[in-house]
Amino acid sequence: MLYRTLGRSGTAVSQLTLGTMTFGNEASEEASHAILDAFVAAGGNFIDTADVYSDGVSEEIVGRWLAAHPSEAEQVVIATKGRFPMGEGPNDLGLSRRHLARALDASLRRLGVETIDLYQLHASDALTPIDETLRFLNDAITAGKINYYGFSNFTGWQLTKAVHVARAHGWAEPVTLQPQYNLIVRGIEHEIVPAALDAGVGLLPWSPLGGGWLSGKYERDVPPTGSTRLGENPERGMEAWRARNDDPRTWRILDVVTEIADVLGASRSQVALAWLLAQPAVTSVILGARTLEQLRDNLGAGDVELTAEQLAALGEASAPRVEPYPYGGPGVQQRHRRIEGGR
Repeated sequence: MLYRTLGRSGTAVSQLTLGTMTFGNEASEEASHAILDAFVAAGGNFIDTADVYSDGVSEEIVGRWLAAHPSEAEQVVIATKGRFPMGEGPNDLGLSRRHLARALDASLRRLGVETIDLYQLHASDALTPIDETLRFLNDAITAGKINYYGFSNFTGWQLTKAVHVARAHGWAEPVTLQPQYNLIVRGIEHEIVPAALDAGVGLLPWSPLGGGWLSGKYERDVPPTGSTRLGENPERGMEAWRARNDDPRTWRILDVVTEIADVLGASRSQVALAWLLAQPAVTSVILGARTLEQLRDNLGAGDVELTAEQLAALGEASAPRVEPYPYGGPGVQQRHRRIEGGR
């Protein structure tokens, strides 16, 4: 397992993160603890959860594992999130000081720790001024309740605004951003990746396998069954499946992933994860394994080295669609200039 710094911080985290959204839902506590054991045994030290995962049960499962493994608990880096509803009241959600104060304390209790290493805002909140939120986070660092903070699902302009508001007040700045990012979903490269690079913020991509598509779980023109995420939700699943299945770009990407996997003797999941690990600003990729078998396969991505030619082939097949302006050819010309000048 290789390690990278958590954004601009000095904390080292494994390049693969264990996501725990399945804990308490798709994975029992026993299975969840087995997954945690295997992840740490492989050298992983970064665990990501959230208060809304299984309505707090995921944090509780992680907390009980930490309590049962005190030596390992000293080494792992714990990340969680707050923002989404944890009750029915009008103040049971959002990024206000009132809600975040309660959400953070509740997460600390469920995890059974005094300090959370990385506290993340699960999404933005148009009703709360960003300075109110950032001041709370800075105060939480001062109080020793969190070490760092980051964002999830923020746009590029929201990230940049938050960074500059924090700097203007002399408050701690965010160190990470969690976006959806994979070979199929690459739209963040237009604004979010440049904003993260500019601010020194590390990316923690979620859904790195595109909801299972990049693992080879789905076949062309074969509707999903109950053994897959899309098959377990027929109404929404079929609509989502059709959108991907009917898009030629999906199969161009999968063809290249499969070809490279065959050459390297790797799984398609490992190739897709290895591509993400090679992208600018990526600190650690979040694995959403439901079983030990999936986890062990995904962990193998750390041993896959893609050549420049293979990276180029994957990049070409998965190139995001753009309009000519502002992200296509003319737009690129307007944002850059040749150092040697000329027309």
